Amino acid sequence: MEKVIAVARRIKNKVVRARMTEGLLYRWALYLILISVSYVFLYPLLRMVLMTFMTRGDIINPEVLWVPTRITFNNLKVAGHVMNLPGSFWSTLWFTTILALGQTIVTSLSGYALARFNFRFKKMWFVLILMSFVIPVPIVIIPRIMLFAGIQESAGMQMIGTIYPQLAMTLTGQGINSAIAILIFYNFFRMIPYVLDEAAMIDGASPIQVFYHVILKMSFAAITIVFLFSFVWIWNETYVSATFVRGGIELLSLKLGGFDSTFANMGTQLPGQSGEARINEAYKMAATFISMLPLLIVYFVAQRQFIQGIENTGITGE
Repeated sequence: MEKVIAVARRIKNKVVRARMTEGLLYRWALYLILISVSYVFLYPLLRMVLMTFMTRGDIINPEVLWVPTRITFNNLKVAGHVMNLPGSFWSTLWFTTILALGQTIVTSLSGYALARFNFRFKKMWFVLILMSFVIPVPIVIIPRIMLFAGIQESAGMQMIGTIYPQLAMTLTGQGINSAIAILIFYNFFRMIPYVLDEAAMIDGASPIQVFYHVILKMSFAAITIVFLFSFVWIWNETYVSATFVRGGIELLSLKLGGFDSTFANMGTQLPGQSGEARINEAYKMAATFISMLPLLIVYFVAQRQFIQGIENTGITGE
């Protein structure tokens, strides 16, 4: 009997220890929660990737749920042809990069001004920045259209259907989620000791020189975060781009939104289509996979720099 009690006590101490976070029961519960949450996020992605390589027969076969009976790359060829992949990819890349760089520069300057200087109506400007994030975009999109349409008529300069409206909004702090980027820089710059600014100013540095030589060189983490976030936000944005860019620039997000109609118009011109072209979920998943693939590549390439930047933020605190 004593041996049984001793074994039971050992099992209890192993499963549920004095400190709950050290027991197996806690670990199992934690792993269960993490796996469940991961499944919710990974299920659509895995489903999309697997359906990209399914044949038409696998799509309509109720016995095929996950693993395709035969892998095909024709779906990617058709989707790339419909989306005009080479041209739309490069136009989307330079369009997104320019806006992301502009947003990173402008928001870093705005965050620096809010974190380091005291000026009149500072709190009011801070509240307005927060309101620009809270107010839905459709509410302010009509005044913006009227503004750029008026500039186009008065100046005789083509605005609608070009990059200029979104570039102007980005450079004035009204880009995609610019308020979040400003808050990231604002909170990060406040962690940098002000004595570093004072030391640079004693040596004769101006505020711009302090910003460039001191603040920016210690803010690699914040710059990386904001640029990557801005790149993803702009790449996936469709509402504002469809309103101002329209058909002037071929963007993958807009091509993906009009995939069904473009597919129907191309018909038998698509590769591998001998008869009447019929769209299916495999083609749509392939188009979605193509539009997401550059972002996945950017994530895997910049993952180490992103994590290292986060770890290095600890040296800035006082």
